[in-house]
Amino acid sequence: MTDEDQAYRAMDLLVEADAQAEVQEAVFFAVADLLNLEVDLLFFDTTSTYFERDTEETGDDAFRRYGHSKDHRDDLPQIVIGLAVTKEGIPVRCWCWPGNTSDQAILAEVTDDIRGWRLGRIITVVDRGFSSADNLAYLRRSGGHFIAGMRMRDGNPLAEQELSRQGRYQQVTDNLRVKEVRLDDTDVRFIICHNLEQAERDRAQRTDAIAWLEAELKRIKQARERDHKRKTNAKARQTADAAHTKAECALRDHPTLGRWLRQSPTGRLSINRGKIKTEERLDGKYLIATSDPHISAEDTALGYKNLLEAERGCRDLKSSLLLRSVFHRLEHRIRAHVLLCGLALLLIRVAERRTSMTWRRIATELGRVHAVALVGSAGTAVHTTSLTTAQADIFRHCQLAPPPR
Repeated sequence: MTDEDQAYRAMDLLVEADAQAEVQEAVFFAVADLLNLEVDLLFFDTTSTYFERDTEETGDDAFRRYGHSKDHRDDLPQIVIGLAVTKEGIPVRCWCWPGNTSDQAILAEVTDDIRGWRLGRIITVVDRGFSSADNLAYLRRSGGHFIAGMRMRDGNPLAEQELSRQGRYQQVTDNLRVKEVRLDDTDVRFIICHNLEQAERDRAQRTDAIAWLEAELKRIKQARERDHKRKTNAKARQTADAAHTKAECALRDHPTLGRWLRQSPTGRLSINRGKIKTEERLDGKYLIATSDPHISAEDTALGYKNLLEAERGCRDLKSSLLLRSVFHRLEHRIRAHVLLCGLALLLIRVAERRTSMTWRRIATELGRVHAVALVGSAGTAVHTTSLTTAQADIFRHCQLAPPPR
């Protein structure tokens, strides 16, 4: 039997010196050879996991720190976890950083680590959070290319240039069409993607939001006028105005609805019709850029959509593999814990690929296999329940010996 101390010592061995990188490299190349993987596109994303403690660690080398929580727990210290996967969703490597690390600051390290594996010429696919000019330039200097999401809102001048360029959309799938735009002062290619279903959702959400805001503004206005008629005392009117102004400020500062409002010099709020008109042009659209001169616009768009595989991997780490809660205190133990979850995710993806089943279905089927103890006058005998066809297929596809009868 393996006791707890032995398990902890094994975890410590995983993160000694360069053992963590060497283990991940050896395991991935074994899997790549086993599944005949082609690593031409590499998808990268980050997530975070928090710790149930009241304060963050202090000091220059502190690991559990406050930061932007992707679990919406900014009140708890956390670490940042990075995950790179292939287009099939097979994990390539995972990383850990202190909880206050910005997404923009880690892509260079990821690029250097992957380049050391000599995977050949690859295209790195990243979301908008990593697409700063410095990051994209570093990807090109390192000998690779990129497909990167770009911001279309927040006053991005590039978005206005691309939207104003004439061109015909090409249909890629039933709900996706693309248009390539080339700018004169750069060799980077820009592709506008238009998702028709998302456009309908954007339009419906905006219509509902505007209708709710108009009702709220009307209610505040009527309440102000009603209080002015009822209250003859100047001080009482001033108190009522302050209450209505507070309600207006809450609308103006709303994290999602405030962008549809504008404030007059007198402090009154109204619907920003110009903002609505601008947003209508962006319904269902997103912008991606690539430095690869050979990949087609259609393949670029479909490749970027596969970034969902990296996001799915981050979700599975915290759901299927129960990465959280993390009860370790020492940094090297935390790193080992994340590494073990990353290796387990790799096994899950291999099992899914070989069986053509989801991990939920695999776990459900195998969870029905039991060892039953039969007690009688002759003694005790342990028997394994007979395998169903689905259970036997899982063992066969994964090249595992079924449990003894």
